Amino acid sequence: MAPTMLAITAPNFADPSQYELSTVTRPTITEQTDVVFRVHAASINPVDVKKAAGVFKHAVQEQFPYQIGYDAAGVVAEVGSAVTRVKVGDEVYTRLPEASRGSWSEYAKCAESFVALKPASLSFSDAASMPLASVTALQALRKYEGSLEGKTVFVPAGLSGTGLFACQLAKNVFRAGKVITTVSASKVSKVPRLLGEGVADQIIDYTKEDPRNVITPRSVDFLFDTTGQSMEFLSLMVPKTAFIVSISTTPSASTLQASNVMQRPDNPRIPLVGRLFLDATDSLRKLRAWRWGVTYLYWFLQPNGGDLDKLRGYVEDGKLVPVVGLKVNLRDVEKVRDACLQTYNGKGGLGKTVLEVIQS
Repeated sequence: MAPTMLAITAPNFADPSQYELSTVTRPTITEQTDVVFRVHAASINPVDVKKAAGVFKHAVQEQFPYQIGYDAAGVVAEVGSAVTRVKVGDEVYTRLPEASRGSWSEYAKCAESFVALKPASLSFSDAASMPLASVTALQALRKYEGSLEGKTVFVPAGLSGTGLFACQLAKNVFRAGKVITTVSASKVSKVPRLLGEGVADQIIDYTKEDPRNVITPRSVDFLFDTTGQSMEFLSLMVPKTAFIVSISTTPSASTLQASNVMQRPDNPRIPLVGRLFLDATDSLRKLRAWRWGVTYLYWFLQPNGGDLDKLRGYVEDGKLVPVVGLKVNLRDVEKVRDACLQTYNGKGGLGKTVLEVIQS
């Protein structure tokens, strides 16, 4: 009889109110490069709850119960014969690839190329909050052509899961001259305390002021769009050289098809109608940006252990700190549902929410 474990699952495409605590088959080594680890903590990302609700259901067939979660931190329990980067007993963190999705569970498995040693100074909960959001922010900032040193970077929602890493990386790693962000009134004073003094040079309370009325027109070199407002902020961008990377609009069909979401053994393909719609909306955004002399790009992260290694270095150098706003016991399904609904609705959260599998 195959070993089992507890996991948070969706019985069908559903919002978080229907999530269940289920008993599912525990992953085992099947490939020489596999790493199985005992999950100590996992985090909630918007993509977790959106995918469980069926955002890609027209392009991807899923099996139910649907296992949820990409981010995790834990201890290596078993490794394949060809694994060299980690060993049993190592403390690791990861953003699981689509084929290994299901970090909201007692055990998880993936190829060693997706795993990295977790920052030694961080708890499992803090480490679990990082992979998807911090790797996305790092890869997005790299897309700017040339150096961001001394440039102006605008990151709306600076205390959101991805925004908080983008602000810190922009200032502390990419050496931006000015970092601008937006938060609600109650969070303005929390930005320097949580992200570090001097990380955000301009903090706008979006409930009282429209960034378009506060930020100097044509002054922003790089916009990391975490809120889906890319097109609203075109007048703020420096003509000819400015770059917008969005993670909150919609991708082109080719971008989605090439993304990690679609890299599965069943090789799903986007239907023709979906391709036409995605390409049309993406082309329209690119055209609107081009008219302002701005380059626009939608970005899907490319998960990998190498970037996690770099991020571990930034943490150890004091350049990057995670922000965990809420911790919930994985086995308390009602609290898990409530926490996931907050992410699903995109309102009011601070930093990342973490599911503790083994409470510290």
